[in-house]
Order: sequence, then structure tokens, then C-alpha cells
Amino acid sequence: MVQAVIFDMDGTVLNTLFDLTESVNFSLKKFSLPPKTIEEVRKAVGNGVYKLAKRVLPENFSEDELSKWLEIFKNHYSKNMYNHTKPYDEILDVLKELKTKGIKTAIVSNKYDSAVKELSKKYFKDLIDVSIGQSDEIEPKPSPKGIIKAINELNIQSAIYVGDSDVDIQTAQNANLPVIGVTWGFRDRENLTGADYIIDKPCEILNIIF
Repeated sequence: MVQAVIFDMDGTVLNTLFDLTESVNFSLKKFSLPPKTIEEVRKAVGNGVYKLAKRVLPENFSEDELSKWLEIFKNHYSKNMYNHTKPYDEILDVLKELKTKGIKTAIVSNKYDSAVKELSKKYFKDLIDVSIGQSDEIEPKPSPKGIIKAINELNIQSAIYVGDSDVDIQTAQNANLPVIGVTWGFRDRENLTGADYIIDKPCEILNIIF
């Protein structure tokens, strides 16, 4: 029996795309660079904030300029990450049902750790038991370190991972966990090749677990 469900954050439990896009464009404007569309940002997110920067900034940007851009981005995002962000439909109901049935929950995300913890606390409160993001200690996915840390903190033996991208699938496989790919997030269905399950609605998670 599955003892825990571990979720990705962006594109899986939270729709953060509008706030991410606004912070990306605010930071680009500071360097007199043209804005990105929501679709461009959607394709750029998912592999951590450093990769996001590399994907939206010109190739000739120096590491020093990139670091300055990241500082601006993180500062702006930390103050504006609640403007439009919200849980996807049915997510809260699924989390409540998991809690009622005694299934533990966690979030493991490539978003930087402080933002993951703040967003989790804001939107999910006690419905999420452990929240882990990218940090000096935790390498970005597809490294399994975040999942391994979550499993240790939850003190469980079996879990399933839920995510919206090929990176999530690789991460779960690297951690030797089954994985559910979701179609409502930031990637298309064809990016979910290799998932053990592919679902279109959060409520389908319960059908798999129970």
C-alpha cells in the first residue's frame, strides 16, 4: 500500500504561471530586455530558477549579470507570488481525502526552497506534511535527493510521485518510485512518456491510490 503521495508544485498542485511571468518580465525590464509571453515562460520553467534565467536571458549574458537578474527576480517574486497563484481545481479536495485516509503528503519542487515552503504554508497549511525545494543541500530534479529527503522526513517506506513534466518522471525513476503524470500543468501529454499513469483530473489520483 502507498503510504505517501509526493507532489511537484508548479503545474501540479499550484498554477503559478501568471506570477512567474510577471516576475520574469519585471526583471527583464530592469535590463531593458523585451518581455516574454506566458507561453514562453511556461516552456522555460520546471528545472529550477537558474535554468529559467538561462532560458529567458540572452546567450551573451555573463554569469555576473545572470546573478544580478536572479536577485531581482527572486526579490520581486517573493513579494508577488500570491497575486494570481491558486491551487488547481480539485487539488484541495484530493489532499483532504488523502489526509482523512491517513496517507502522508509532501511537495518536492525545483522552485527555490523558501518559496516552496511559503507557498505550501499559504495554500495548503496542514494538508502537506513536508515541503522541499531546491537549495544548496538539495540539487534540482532529476536528482532524487529531494524525494529521498521527503521520504526520510515522512518516515515511510512506500510512496508515489505526481508531476507534470518529463523531469518529474525522470526524478521519480531515479528515486525508484512509481509516477503519475498530469496533463493540466505546464507540459504537454507527449512530455509524460514513461509515466506509470497519466491522468487528466486530480481526482483520478484517488482512484490510483485506493
